[in-house]
Amino acid sequence: MRTLNSKKSLVESWRSMEGEARDLHDFVELAMADDDDSVQAETGAELESLLARFELQETRLLLSGELDDHNALCALHAGAGGTESQDWANMLLRMYIRWAEVHGYEAEVLDSSEGDEAGIKSAYLSISGDHAFGYLKGEHGVHRLVRLSPFDADHARHTSFALVEVLPEADEDVDLVIPPDDLRIETFKSSGPGGQHMQKTSSAVRITHIPSGIVSACQSQRSQHQNKDVALKILYARLLEAEKEKKEQERAKLKGERIEAGWGNQIRSYVLHPYKMVKDHRTGHETSAAEAVLEGALDDFVTAYLRSRVGQD
Repeated sequence: MRTLNSKKSLVESWRSMEGEARDLHDFVELAMADDDDSVQAETGAELESLLARFELQETRLLLSGELDDHNALCALHAGAGGTESQDWANMLLRMYIRWAEVHGYEAEVLDSSEGDEAGIKSAYLSISGDHAFGYLKGEHGVHRLVRLSPFDADHARHTSFALVEVLPEADEDVDLVIPPDDLRIETFKSSGPGGQHMQKTSSAVRITHIPSGIVSACQSQRSQHQNKDVALKILYARLLEAEKEKKEQERAKLKGERIEAGWGNQIRSYVLHPYKMVKDHRTGHETSAAEAVLEGALDDFVTAYLRSRVGQD
């Protein structure tokens, strides 16, 4: 039913635009026949709006992956470099939250580990909305920042790295069936900030999927029950991603070697000094509006990545 409703909505959108384009065409022809010079001003705004919707729907057609319609789970990890990288990971977390807000998606930080002085060591961000995973899957990889350090007394230029993992959130009752005996659930005391209650009680939860060895943990929620729910959500997403990778590896044997974005292979650079630029190294798309990108203006990069994958996935 979810798939059917999604297809119906897509068809209705195209039919609606088709009707508007036909009406606009008829109006322009009528105005030309009457030699009416004012038609350009009257139809300009309508045409721009129609073209913007067309481009958006054209991008939607690129979201044909098996799991593209799922919600997204973003895992962010600071790279080597201490406070610099931890602050950079936090900047990326804010960037994705802002992107979600702009698109009317729901963003929730499920778990985070605070940095030693600033920023975060790691965090899990859930983004719920129409085709959230499909839009964000191209963000998976290493992100590089070059800037004048706010933490360096000499204000020297620093390069920082952070890893972003984008996983499809699993519908536990549809995507996966896991026997309870396959899970080992352990509790332990939270080590981070959060008050005496969290640090004195065994509220943190670690869950291991015994057959695969995949582990997830959560300690930032206030109760053991909440931490267990979040840890399960993360575990389901990682298991679904593992199954997806297994299928891709099987396809790769038929299609030839495929290079995956991973740690050590930066996908995008964000330069704030000595000039301002954000460049995606896979597609070549770049912009000088670095601040806008860090405020969530990612759509051009998302679209460029999706278009670059046509015929490859």
